[in-house]
Amino acid sequence: MIAVPDTAMVFAAGLGTRMRPLTNDRPKALVEVAGKAMIDHVLDKLAQIGVQRAVVNVHHFADRLREHLATRTAPHIIISDETDTLLETGGGLVRALPLLGRGPIITMNADPLWRDDGGAGLKSLADNFDPETMDALLLLARHHDAVGFEKAGDFTMDPQGHIARRGSAPEAPYIYAGAQILNLNTMAGRVEERFSLNRIWDDSLPKSRVYGVVLNNQWLHVGDPKARDEAEAILLGHM
Repeated sequence: MIAVPDTAMVFAAGLGTRMRPLTNDRPKALVEVAGKAMIDHVLDKLAQIGVQRAVVNVHHFADRLREHLATRTAPHIIISDETDTLLETGGGLVRALPLLGRGPIITMNADPLWRDDGGAGLKSLADNFDPETMDALLLLARHHDAVGFEKAGDFTMDPQGHIARRGSAPEAPYIYAGAQILNLNTMAGRVEERFSLNRIWDDSLPKSRVYGVVLNNQWLHVGDPKARDEAEAILLGHM
């Protein structure tokens, strides 16, 4: 168990192609659900648990996102500029390292949604993270609690909380919910190039240093306009 990290990295540089036409004039992070941009749902959750600084990477419609984020007061926003090239989550994290401090940090996608839980979902990461034994602690959603997610699931988990890939199994009970605490020592020696967070996890999974904690809430996967409408209806209490 650690104190809630004071710094987070929010990945907001994606192109949002599956969300078109809603992303024809804005980044996916600025698509509204229940009257609020998706990135504000995320940043509000981070502020709710006491995160002080959020580094946000920008690429697609970067100026619009910068202008929007300039209106926020909490957490304090620091921009990591990727307008020259799209680096994905892992490469984006490497570029942002000078802005992040020493960690551990929270990383979040710009679009994971669930009903307000008073910060309990994200707080559970800090309550369960052990930097001595863990390289990463992932927030996981139960497959049967996921709305708008039609894939087979990502991970299994043993009673001690170690997670493993689904592998060749037809399905897995847990989905990565878009948030984690990451030990920044996992980034040592990595170069700035286009790669996913999956590479970081895959380096640590064989060492049994990747764990999971389960979100006790319905998880809303907002991948396309139809899923956005469904998530909105749930958040507004219409479903």
